[in-house]
Amino acid sequence: MNRRLTLAACLLAAAPLLGGCTAITAQNPDGAYSPVNAVADGGDERVLLQGHDVVAYFTQGRHLAGSPQHESVYEGVTLRFASAEHKALFDAAPQRYLPQFGGYCANGIAYAIPWGGDADTWRIIDGKLYIFGGAGSKAAFELDVAGNLRLADQYWAEEVQGRNSFWQRGKRLVLRVPHYKSGAELASMVEQARQGKS
Repeated sequence: MNRRLTLAACLLAAAPLLGGCTAITAQNPDGAYSPVNAVADGGDERVLLQGHDVVAYFTQGRHLAGSPQHESVYEGVTLRFASAEHKALFDAAPQRYLPQFGGYCANGIAYAIPWGGDADTWRIIDGKLYIFGGAGSKAAFELDVAGNLRLADQYWAEEVQGRNSFWQRGKRLVLRVPHYKSGAELASMVEQARQGKS
C-alpha cells in the first residue's frame, strides 16, 4: 500500500507538468460549475465541449458545433451555440441545458475520474444531458444506468465537484474505487450483454 501512496503522490505532483498550464486553467474555473471538460480556444480560456451547442441535444436531438458569434459565459465557462435562438434558450434557463458532471464522461465519473467526454457520444436521461468518452464508455454505462448514475452522482458530490480535475484524476487512476473495471473488462461485459440479447 505504501508503494501505491508514493506513486499517487508522484503522479499528483507531476500532474501540472504533464497536463500543461492551459489545460489546468481551462478545466478548473473558479465558479460553481467546476471542473469542466473545456479547452482554450482563441481568446476564450474555457470553451465547454470544444464549442458544441448544448441546446441542440435537446432541440434537435443531435450534437452540433457552436459558433463564437453566439456564445454565453456561465460561471466562467464559455458555451457556444449554433444560433441566436439556442443562445437565448440557454440564457433563459442554463441549468436545463448544462451537461452533467461538467461535460466529463459520465462513465468515468462513476469511477471518480474526471476524464474524457466526446460531444458526439451522449444521452439524455430524465431530462439531463450526459456526455460519454466514446461508444464503449456509453455502452458500459448503459449496462446498469441506475447503478452507474448513483455512483457518478455520489463521486461527483463527494470527490470531484469544485475540486481540481488533474489532482482527482491522478488520485483515482492510482487509488482506484472498489468497483473499478479496466477498459478491457468493461468491453468484455458489454460484449457478453450483447450476445445475451441476441
